Amino acid sequence: MTKFLQDLDGKNLINGAWVGADTGETVSVIDPATLNELGHIPNCGARETEMAISAADAAFGTWSKTDTLYRTGLLHKLHDCLMDHQEALAELLTLEQGKPLAEARGEIAIGAAYIRWFAEEIRRLKGEIIPAPLGQNRFLTTYHPIGVVGAITPWNFPSSMLARKLGPALAAGCTVVAKPSSLTPYSGLVWGKLCQDVGFPDGVVNIITGSARTIGETIMGHARVRKVTFTGSTEVGKTLIRQSAETVKKLSMELGGNAPFIVFDDADLDKAIQGALISKYRNMGQTCVCTNRFYVQDGIHDRFVTRLNEISKNLKLGNGLEDGVDQGPLINDSAVAKVEEIIADAVAKGGTIEVGGQRQQSKGTFFEPTVITGAHKDMLCATEEIFGPVSVVFKFKDEDEVIEAANATEFGLASYVYTNDLNRAFRMNNALEYGMIGINSGLITTVEAPFGGLKESGIGKEGGSQGLTDYLSLKYTCIGM
Repeated sequence: MTKFLQDLDGKNLINGAWVGADTGETVSVIDPATLNELGHIPNCGARETEMAISAADAAFGTWSKTDTLYRTGLLHKLHDCLMDHQEALAELLTLEQGKPLAEARGEIAIGAAYIRWFAEEIRRLKGEIIPAPLGQNRFLTTYHPIGVVGAITPWNFPSSMLARKLGPALAAGCTVVAKPSSLTPYSGLVWGKLCQDVGFPDGVVNIITGSARTIGETIMGHARVRKVTFTGSTEVGKTLIRQSAETVKKLSMELGGNAPFIVFDDADLDKAIQGALISKYRNMGQTCVCTNRFYVQDGIHDRFVTRLNEISKNLKLGNGLEDGVDQGPLINDSAVAKVEEIIADAVAKGGTIEVGGQRQQSKGTFFEPTVITGAHKDMLCATEEIFGPVSVVFKFKDEDEVIEAANATEFGLASYVYTNDLNRAFRMNNALEYGMIGINSGLITTVEAPFGGLKESGIGKEGGSQGLTDYLSLKYTCIGM
């Protein structure tokens, strides 16, 4: 852990060299559990971004022509390197992000799994021969690496989100300029070190930190960047989409969510509560697919709330490095203020705090797991992404009512349904306007399946076979015989 911090502090990776910002300016990185300073990162801007893009562009000419087995061999080495250092990487992640160490270990593991998946998936990639309607012509489709990729990643899953972008890009033969969040930069920068350690050539992976606005604008405006993949807010995503228009880039956008968690009277209550625990409180509710709204049918509502109150009260709040901790701090004071705003609005509009509702009065940005009942559509919690450990419960009567309420949002990322009625499960699959649906499951992310949303929750997919083709250009060739 300390070694990684020492290796990475004050440095970015550009063309195989670890360098600081040209100006010498740095940004502090803070541990949200203790509010102690962990170190500093370069505050880079347009010039350093241009250098990184130029390095990636130069490396692309060679990297894109390498044998598939060479690239997959390096990716398998990278997977093994990640797992060999899982504990140290997890501790680093917990230090800067706050999540419990057990969750951090899981994030490192799934990041490694993405690398292995795409190393395997590139070997299954196939074009096709299309039958010609007339004559002896031959029609072919073939896939080719798209070019330099700009990857912009968030603070809530700073390791696995970069894995989901690096894995397919490198497997496809693309080179990368990555911009991790300044709140959790080390978990992004360490990927550069590990890539170097296993033998990736200089310039193939470049990682820069600093001004999100300046770096983002430079990436979006540069003609040599042919693909941009972004995970973050819908507001920022829309800005990047507009900026991409001048150079017509290929985009993957995994944006905001407002996930409904629907519990019908015929649901298995034990399974529903277990799913609620996973989908709401993982990473302290700071996930784009976490439950934002619990809709519980009136016949099971009171029993569900009682059980939800119990599990919420029993979650252990503390420093994620301590044994037995279930809930760490929120990322910063702004996150705490947002949660407090959501709760105050709900109470002012008739909601009842069943459990929690307070910031823990200690050093750090800790907030109690909270349950609010009596929620309705006029509350902020019905329309805004909470991104914190607050469970708001809405009561509903029938299926049509809950479908209308669940879909009453511009977002369409993840949703969850608990029912033992198979016909209803298929009806919900058809009716819910979400890119991912968990039926009797609160944990739906897996490397083998596409991850992405509908409506204003994004463009494109990550994971699965679909996550690879987003980094490839499709060419059609007509051969006259």
